[in-house]
Amino acid sequence: MNESRKIALIFPGQGSQVVGMGKELAERYPEARETFEEADYALGYKLSQLCFEGPEDQLRLTEITQPAILTTSVAALRVLQSRIPKPNFVCGHSLGEYSAHVCAGTFSFADAVRTVRNRGKYMQEAVPVGVGSMAAILGMEFGKVAAVCHDAAQGEVCSPANINSPEQIVISGNTAAVERATRIADERGAKRAKVLPVSAPFHCSLMKPAQDRLENDLKKITMSKPVYPVACNVDAEMVSDDNRALDALVRQVTGSVKWEQCMRLLIAEGVDTFIEVGPGKVLCGLMRQIDRSRTCMNVGDEASLTKTLETLGK
Repeated sequence: MNESRKIALIFPGQGSQVVGMGKELAERYPEARETFEEADYALGYKLSQLCFEGPEDQLRLTEITQPAILTTSVAALRVLQSRIPKPNFVCGHSLGEYSAHVCAGTFSFADAVRTVRNRGKYMQEAVPVGVGSMAAILGMEFGKVAAVCHDAAQGEVCSPANINSPEQIVISGNTAAVERATRIADERGAKRAKVLPVSAPFHCSLMKPAQDRLENDLKKITMSKPVYPVACNVDAEMVSDDNRALDALVRQVTGSVKWEQCMRLLIAEGVDTFIEVGPGKVLCGLMRQIDRSRTCMNVGDEASLTKTLETLGK
C-alpha cells in the first residue's frame, strides 16, 4: 500500500439514500451487521429493515433518512477501517459531518444516531410543509447565485444552502422566493435551475427553531477531542477540539454547507485520495467538478469495497 498517500474519508448527506443500502455489507461482515443492530437498539425500531427492504417512501422521511444514511456510512466505515491506513482528515456533507465525527471519535455512534434522528425531526417540524423549498442552480458562479437570491428574496428568505462545486449551488428559503430565484437564474444565464423534491428548506434561517432544539440535545452528549481533524461545513476550517465541533454542528443547521471550500481546504493540505464512505457516489461526482486530478473512490457495497482496496494497494 502506498504509504505516501494523504487520505481523506468523506461522508455523504441526505439524498444518497436507496432501498437495499448496507444490506450486502451487513450480510458479509460482522462489524457492519453489528452497526445496524446497534442502531436498531439505540432507536427502538428496526432501522435496518427500512434500509434493507424499504419501503422507499418511509426511507425518504427526513427523521428516518438521516439515521439511515449515518448507520450505513458507519457500517461501511467499520468494514473499511481495519483494511486501510488511518486517514489524515475526515469531512462529511451536512448530515455526513456526524458520520465524520463518529469516525474521529468525537462522540459515540449510539449518541450520533439518536441525535440525527432528532435533527431530522426538528428540521421537518421547523417549517410547515409547502412553506419552504430548495432549488439547484447549475452552471452559475457563487457571486451571481448570491445576487439572484438577494433579488428574489423580496422580504422573504432565499439564500445559498449548499455550495457543492463550481457547477452546482443549491439555494433554500420560502417557496415563492425560491421559485422567483429559479426564474431569475434562468434569465441570467444559469445552465439550469430546478426546484428539488425535498421536504424542508435546509441550511437557511427558516431552520432556526430546529437549530435551537438541536443545540440542547448536542450539549447533553459526551464529546471528546477528535482524533482526526474534521473539515467543518459551516466555516470550511479544520476542527480539532470538541467545543468547536459542537458549535459548528449547531450553526450548520441554518448555515451554508461550504462543500467546495472544504474540498479545496483538504487539497491544499495535500490530500490526493478521497474515499466516499456510505451509500451512493454523489461526493465523488462533485469532486470531478472541483478537481479532476484527485483520486476519489467510494465504499458502499462489496464491489466498491473490493475496487477501493485494489486501488489503494497499487
